Amino acid sequence: MDVYEVPEIYSGLKKRAFTVSVPGSKSITNRALLFAVLADGESVLNGALFSEDSRYFLRCIQEIGFEAQADEETKTIRVKGLGGSIPKKNASVYVGSAGTAARFLAAFLGMSEGQWHMDSSEQMRRRPMKPLLDTLTELGAEIVYEGEEGHFPFLITGHGVRKQEISVDIERSSQFLSALMISACLSRGGMKLTARGKHGMAYIDMTAAMMEEFGIRCRIYEEPEGRTYEIAPGQSCRPGIYQIEPDVSAASYFFAMAALLGITVTVKGVSLPCKQGDVEFLRILERMGCRLSQNAEGAVLSGPAGGLSGIRADMRACSDQAITLAAIAPYASGPVTITGIGHIRYQESDRIAAMAAELRRMGIRCEEYGDGITIYPGEVKPALIHTYDDHRMAMGFSLTGLRTPGIRIDHPECCRKTFEDYFTVLDGVVRELTQEPQKI
Repeated sequence: MDVYEVPEIYSGLKKRAFTVSVPGSKSITNRALLFAVLADGESVLNGALFSEDSRYFLRCIQEIGFEAQADEETKTIRVKGLGGSIPKKNASVYVGSAGTAARFLAAFLGMSEGQWHMDSSEQMRRRPMKPLLDTLTELGAEIVYEGEEGHFPFLITGHGVRKQEISVDIERSSQFLSALMISACLSRGGMKLTARGKHGMAYIDMTAAMMEEFGIRCRIYEEPEGRTYEIAPGQSCRPGIYQIEPDVSAASYFFAMAALLGITVTVKGVSLPCKQGDVEFLRILERMGCRLSQNAEGAVLSGPAGGLSGIRADMRACSDQAITLAAIAPYASGPVTITGIGHIRYQESDRIAAMAAELRRMGIRCEEYGDGITIYPGEVKPALIHTYDDHRMAMGFSLTGLRTPGIRIDHPECCRKTFEDYFTVLDGVVRELTQEPQKI
């Protein structure tokens, strides 16, 4: 499917509520995979996400010698960890476009002993890695670049951890710190990690919470240089059975759909609160007039009957949903200003520039800033939305077309990165909401 034509359903709704299931969390799945590798024994990950990103991560750990079996039908992954030891001390690893695999595995390999060649897709070669790789060099790793310094591809030689106190710049990606935190148990002398920057703290909090669940205690405190994470020596990851939460990032498209159409959605298995930072997006929708609750099935959000209010929202805790909010912003009663998202310029695309370009393509006035954007209410015009090979652009702007006819999504297959059957699920929801109720 080269182009997806979004069906306008706002004028033809037959039903005012729906229930939907979403895949497991990408962030939690990929973190759990590395914890399972570090553990001594077999771990079983239930509710795992199967997408392009998670399959690359799984393939990478198999490439360096770990026993890992996946059952996509039951959403289960079994991994036999070796307590931090890596079976293949010399191997090649290809991470594709998976940013989490790229950062987490680079830290794991760089803090271990051996030599590995790491490469990626062209898209990932453009994304930032230098702050993490510079930190790994300080810890004792040697890195030889084959192209631009600080980017894939490169040869990384690990000599173990030779320094116990380090700081890392996280302004372009919080994954740099999360990667080091997870592999810190490889350091016999423990590890003290200080974050330079404030970006993505919700994801770092998730990492710290999962460390505790896998048996690694992490002390967190503030210092003049920044927030510090201290992992005491002598700790090891605990194997076991781990349940992965549904992906709140994936769920947010359906929560936003309910907000946009003034209907009610229940997303199965989503609990409030949860580990994932994107849950803050639901609070933003509440401030715009939606109602949020919890029932036995999952989280429930109802859109306002009178339409969405304009808002000013700092989205640093839920930046993956900046595009989602931008896509529904033209229908708000006032301007929508999104701040705190400068780092998303360095993700799969320059997301601020991309959302501004596509909003203007639809005839919507917007103002772009270094770390944000303001979107004004307006009449959406038919347009072919360019996705920039960015899954969040495809999923986010599909929502706009549910309210206005003539919106088409170019290259929808890019959703395979995190939610490969998104448009199939969306089609099912559309059918449910537009079919006449059966008479009994």
